[in-house]
Amino acid sequence: MPFALKTMPNMVLEVSPQHQKLNRLIDEIEQQKQLLRAWQNAKDEIRAYSQKALMPAYRELYSTLYEQMQTLWNSLSYYDLSKSDCTVVEDKIQTLTQLLKDSHLLNQKQLNEVDQMYAYFVQAKAYAQKKTKKKAEQSLDVLEHDVMQDDFEEWNSDQYQQVREQAKLKRQQDKQAQAEKMINQSLKTVYLKIASIIHPDREPDELKKAEKTELLQRANEAYEQEDLFFLLKLQLEVEQSKNGSNKGLSSEQVKFYQQALEAQSQALKQQIQELINSLVWSNKAKIAVQKSKGQLNIEQLYKQIDVDVSAVKQQLKAEKQRLSFMGKESGLEMLLEHGVL
Repeated sequence: MPFALKTMPNMVLEVSPQHQKLNRLIDEIEQQKQLLRAWQNAKDEIRAYSQKALMPAYRELYSTLYEQMQTLWNSLSYYDLSKSDCTVVEDKIQTLTQLLKDSHLLNQKQLNEVDQMYAYFVQAKAYAQKKTKKKAEQSLDVLEHDVMQDDFEEWNSDQYQQVREQAKLKRQQDKQAQAEKMINQSLKTVYLKIASIIHPDREPDELKKAEKTELLQRANEAYEQEDLFFLLKLQLEVEQSKNGSNKGLSSEQVKFYQQALEAQSQALKQQIQELINSLVWSNKAKIAVQKSKGQLNIEQLYKQIDVDVSAVKQQLKAEKQRLSFMGKESGLEMLLEHGVL
């Protein structure tokens, strides 16, 4: 559906301050529609580019982490490590299993081994908890204080942050639902208003009748496509044409137009944000999107992909170096000594 509307011939329209506000909203929505189309047209290319650039690096990184897990597991049997060092190594293995167990970048054989190792540590943790239960019961008062303190600290960090994110998401969903409700309610109202004004059967002049027939056909198409934005623009035009100026618009009509246009704008913003979010994969990319406040362009996202690829490759280089140290007892001891396992 094209956005440009034909103005009725030989009409010089006055534009009131209220209508100027509506025009600014219309211009903003047209820009949002163009931005949305640009992201929709580019999303497949962006995904293909990120797959080509990022996935090989991530796949190699996860493969290296899997090798670290295996090497550290073997070190528990091959090397003469102290009890404290064994604990550190086991904690590292458990961390790696948690990271790798749901990965889509390992083959099935590797995933099976990760799952088995993960299950082992879950059982070992359960056994350790059972073993210390009696001791914990003897110091119940101290334990309860510690648990309350831990819960408080956890609430003030992870859970508090999670609640904030959930509340933010709920507000966004409420805004989206309100916008959709406004759009659905407005669609039929606007269409019927247009049809009542421009219906060609009520026009005796043949030239004007043809013009109104064309306008009504475009209104019908917009209504079928649920294009409220186009119908609002069309209604503004026919209202002005009917009255010869914008003075015919009442304050109530202006308020209705503004609310409906703002609802359309909110819905478009949500669509754009959801599309961008579907293309965002790393924390750095998410931060870039948030800082842009909806103005992140496609070229910037490509640059962010390149930045992420560089970061993954640097991490891969560091993990490979760490793996090389893990393969030797002296190297593993050095990592443990410096706390960089």
